[in-house]
Amino acid sequence: MSNLKDKKICVLMGGRSGEREVSLRSGKRVFESLKAQGFNVISMDLEDDLVARLKQEKVEVVYNILHGRFGEDGTVQGLLEMANIPYTGSKVLASALAMNKLASKRVFDALGIPTPRYLEIDLESDVKKEAERIRKVFPFPLVLKPTSEGSSLGVVLIKAGDDLASILQKSVAEFKDVFIEEYVKGREVTVGIIGKGKNLKALPILELVPKKEFYDFEAKYTSGLTEFILPARLSEPLTHKVQETALRAHKALGCYGVSRVDMIVGPDHVPYVHDVNTIPGMTEHSDLPAEAAQAGISFDELVVRILESAY
Repeated sequence: MSNLKDKKICVLMGGRSGEREVSLRSGKRVFESLKAQGFNVISMDLEDDLVARLKQEKVEVVYNILHGRFGEDGTVQGLLEMANIPYTGSKVLASALAMNKLASKRVFDALGIPTPRYLEIDLESDVKKEAERIRKVFPFPLVLKPTSEGSSLGVVLIKAGDDLASILQKSVAEFKDVFIEEYVKGREVTVGIIGKGKNLKALPILELVPKKEFYDFEAKYTSGLTEFILPARLSEPLTHKVQETALRAHKALGCYGVSRVDMIVGPDHVPYVHDVNTIPGMTEHSDLPAEAAQAGISFDELVVRILESAY
């Protein structure tokens, strides 16, 4: 930590994705924490001349708190690698794999990590034909998801076949790559992972109880629409099983330093992984800081632990 205090740090936030506002809130809180702890820190929004600005400011390490496309998908990570500037969190491949839900599901399948069944959409095919193909594979309700978006952006619960073709057409027009996932009704849980090597650990499990039918973007970011239970109401053996599955998912994608693994614990007591976030939110209402606090880790300590992942 003393060595890091000698370095000029840039908190990189904002960006161009649909999660821009969340990233700005996360970044502001991280910046204020580092400043209060005596670090030499500036903040910067993601722009086209990013590397030139970082070099101009003589930045020695980037604290990446960008969410979504261009910040969490390996793009900025690759740019920083080319510029030889250390940065926090997962590197290029892990970031790209985790952001692409289909790619991560293929890895989970190959390694025997439970994940809800899924069906890729053929963008070259007629929408009505794709809707018919989906009906033959999955019962309703089912879930439609964009392949590379975070924060449940664009996720739709489809209850009836009559709505399928129109929702599919609208989603393809807005997000291009989408896929269908089976609807697993169960307990929504999320597990933060921090550390590296022998110090890698799963944090206490947070249970999310949405007042809507499922945990979509609105339920995630609208106050009062979700009840948060920490620690989750799980038996001790199931708690260990969920945390172990989260660690396996983190390692399977090659994540580094920090992640948050989102799962549904089904009626069969199996934790199904549906998402791995390589740059979890750090706002006042975000899951990761709440889980860290439950484990006795203050926000300032959590920020420094993530900062250390740059080396």
